[in-house]
Amino acid sequence: MELIFATQNDHKRFEMASLCIPHAIVMPSELGVTFSFEETEETFTGNALGKADHLFTLTRRATIADDSGIVIDALGGAPGIYSARYGSDIYGRALSAPEKNQLVLEQLQGVPRQERSARFVCALALVLSPYRKFVVQETVEGFIAEKPYGDGGFGYDPIFLVGETGKTMAEYTEHEKNAISHRALAARRILALIQQIEHTEVMHVS
Repeated sequence: MELIFATQNDHKRFEMASLCIPHAIVMPSELGVTFSFEETEETFTGNALGKADHLFTLTRRATIADDSGIVIDALGGAPGIYSARYGSDIYGRALSAPEKNQLVLEQLQGVPRQERSARFVCALALVLSPYRKFVVQETVEGFIAEKPYGDGGFGYDPIFLVGETGKTMAEYTEHEKNAISHRALAARRILALIQQIEHTEVMHVS
């Protein structure tokens, strides 16, 4: 199945393509479609479904969208749904990924390990028609490190310690990350849904 992915983020597209094999992941720009969506919902699932719905109305083709972020307990759940646009400098400029990581570390300065619990959250929405919509949400639990480690991944990966492993997400290889990440777990659930849907449709045809 070809899925139009509601994103302009090349990192996410690359990761999603590797997670959704054998299905093809296509960005709106490859179809000549200009896609933008203002995330106004208060939940990851709401934003993911909103994006997938909006892209479906533009393309009338199967769409998939994600909304993901990091939830830090000691910060009252922040950055949460605002993870991609968390913080700004004194001039109102959006922070880069390393700057956002540094901001989080500064906000957690002096907070002991046991109180630095956090989780990555990923909601994935699949829209096949105006009346066929599916949403899943998965997490990976861990802690916020005291400084960045690792050169892999993107976003908050360098400061997120996976479970009790003592390794940040950025220290995992791409293959290893695709086995444990929040996006990988959500993608597996979506793939299972697609497989079930395709099997059912084949049964109906035959």
